[in-house]
Amino acid sequence: MFNAIVSADTLGTALDSVSALVEECTIHLNEDGLAIRAVDPANVGMVDLSLDATAFESYEADGGRIGVNLSRLEDTVGMADAGQLVHLELDEETRKLHIQIDGLEYTLALIDPDSIRQEPDIPDLDLPANVVVEGRDINRAVKAADMVSDHIALGVDEADSLFYVDAEGDTDDVHLELDESDLIDLTPGPAHSLFSLDYLKDMNKAIPSDGEVTLELGEEFPVKLHFEIAEGEGQVTYMLAPRIQSD
Repeated sequence: MFNAIVSADTLGTALDSVSALVEECTIHLNEDGLAIRAVDPANVGMVDLSLDATAFESYEADGGRIGVNLSRLEDTVGMADAGQLVHLELDEETRKLHIQIDGLEYTLALIDPDSIRQEPDIPDLDLPANVVVEGRDINRAVKAADMVSDHIALGVDEADSLFYVDAEGDTDDVHLELDESDLIDLTPGPAHSLFSLDYLKDMNKAIPSDGEVTLELGEEFPVKLHFEIAEGEGQVTYMLAPRIQSD
């Protein structure tokens, strides 16, 4: 059983954060809210999302799960105007999701969850450096790096207590430093890793520019990015594997 009403903005933001990495996913319809965990086909980027029941106007679920094509669901939700409500109801017999938006009715055929790529286990990494930064600073760093390279290095300078971003191109380089006065919080530790910029660009699209982003970093370790959506009633964690640099 699943029956819920939610604002199109809230649902669209949640779906966008997942579709940045995958085209289809399994949605867990838990009693206390929705949960999605997915990994991209190359096993480079992972996403872990939760959207609390309190983020909905009304919410009823009994712990089932459904498989969805994200682009089709996003297209349907995208037909709603800002602030409009989306009514979602699961038909258990036909295994279809009925969607209503201000008189518009859409029936979405679901995917067998067992046919979707298996959900990943997100490793519990004890990463030494922790950086809390505004989303707009992540956006600025990604855009600057994209002008010169297809890779981006993220790191922490322990001696000077600052977070830095490096991108090296064939002819041009980008270097950005944010010290403790520019950051919301910083726990220094040994950290420097190189990442694919394409993945970070996709993740960046879902990061709210006016929100806080927490980055967990190490040396040639994955980066974890955490941020809130839906006014704190939803949480997103991305994990991105590094490109190992050979000496």
